[in-house]
Amino acid sequence: MKHCSCFAKNLQRFGNSACAKLSCLSRSACFILGLHPFCTHISYFLSISCIGFWVLLALKPRTDSFSPRNLDLFFTSVSASTVSSMSTVEMEVFSNAQLIVLTILMFIGGEVFTSMIGLQFRKKSMLNRIWRHEGTVASVPSDLSPSGPIDIVSQIELSTVTVTPPDYSKNSSQHESLEGKYLHNSIKFLVVVVAGYLLVNHAIGVVLITLYLQIVPSSRKVLKSKGINLLTFSIFTTVSTFSSCGFVPTNENMVVFAKNSGLLLILIPQILLGNTLYPPALRFSIWVLGKFVKKDESNYLLEKSNAIGYLHLLPRRHSLLLVVTVFGFVAVQFIMLCSLDWNSVALTGLNYYQKTIGVLFQTVNTRHTGETIVDLSIISPAILVLFVVMMYLPPYTCFMPIKDEEEREWRRSRGKIVDNLVLSPLSYLVIFIMLVCITERERMKKDPLNFNVLNIVVEVISAYGNVGFSTGYSCKRQLYPEDRCDDKWYGFSGKWSDEGKIILILVMFLGRLKQFNMDGGRAWKLL
Repeated sequence: MKHCSCFAKNLQRFGNSACAKLSCLSRSACFILGLHPFCTHISYFLSISCIGFWVLLALKPRTDSFSPRNLDLFFTSVSASTVSSMSTVEMEVFSNAQLIVLTILMFIGGEVFTSMIGLQFRKKSMLNRIWRHEGTVASVPSDLSPSGPIDIVSQIELSTVTVTPPDYSKNSSQHESLEGKYLHNSIKFLVVVVAGYLLVNHAIGVVLITLYLQIVPSSRKVLKSKGINLLTFSIFTTVSTFSSCGFVPTNENMVVFAKNSGLLLILIPQILLGNTLYPPALRFSIWVLGKFVKKDESNYLLEKSNAIGYLHLLPRRHSLLLVVTVFGFVAVQFIMLCSLDWNSVALTGLNYYQKTIGVLFQTVNTRHTGETIVDLSIISPAILVLFVVMMYLPPYTCFMPIKDEEEREWRRSRGKIVDNLVLSPLSYLVIFIMLVCITERERMKKDPLNFNVLNIVVEVISAYGNVGFSTGYSCKRQLYPEDRCDDKWYGFSGKWSDEGKIILILVMFLGRLKQFNMDGGRAWKLL
């Protein structure tokens, strides 16, 4: 704690006490709980958030008339690195250089990139173990875990490696050594596939968006009127969309492009391929490449996906059910939104084709990208509640009945004290919502139409789901109008107190690390 205190004092000299407090908190939690994977994750995201904040602080904004506060800059950096797209300042405030910094944060904070880094360390760790055991008992332990600084993927479960009694035979040792090398080569091939998948999708997105902006004058006119560089917009939007962040360089997000259906159609595949449909698309990519190169490694990855230990490489059955679930959720939202808000003010000015594409774009974004073409504060409350549910669900949610052996495995491990004390994600969200209601209680009394519980729930769930949807803030809804109230194009949290913003920062980190708490709360039985 002494070192942590010194670290905090040094950061405060640079006007960055938020980084100091969160760093101290993460170090203390790591020391007390000893959760190595969790600590490496939070250290990584906290580090890039702080570095991003310092760079943003060093660069000048677009205009000298307004400069974001330090807390708002740190909030934006955290939002970009955790791909949450929650905003407390307008996006057009940032200069072209600052937009490039945010682009880098979104790219290195995206799930596909971080998982690729984890695979790279996994590959090196396995290679070291193979060399270490070469010539003796060259087996690969089932409790293998990455030794690198970014432990992105969970531990490997090598169900294919047979552990023999102490008197190992020569054939058994050779077989285990071969199995370990085969697994290493398969992971090496998987790293290449993921890297290619990442680069190809980004390249296609940038090219298509750039061509569209060049061909369609109305979309190019929007950027010209706002002084946004065309290439910067293409790269920024592609990275943001594929990484499921949802930031757009314009203040109004995608509202100004609601009539540009072609642009929305370009972004929809990017949303799905970088988020909910990444596992099926990855399996398909491996299958296609296996037809031409690395057939053995490709077959091994497809047939023994559980042995790889890569979170996003799901078995065939799970991948198929995921595809059905994703499109099922989109269909339900599409039907309900068309039924309740087809003639609403939110979609005014759009023809039938533009409404259809716009509604499809909006429903795809609820999991978990957050780009929007409508003002969420004026859509039906029932749709808003449906969006809250969609934002809460993890990206790979699908209906899969629990197998008996999985339940028995959990029953054997539920005796651990830490596992029994961990609450469910919903429990933590309820706690955070209560804390925000406490910090904003005075505003809830004076401005109940803006600061109502539903709007707070939407903001907190959106931050946890790393979505970025927000109902915003409207001066017209004030019961007691303020003389100096200006409507701004940023999220509802932009009007919160500093304490409320810090709570939301914690929620964004929690949401980005939600994979460590998927089984939380199972010790509680509701009968």
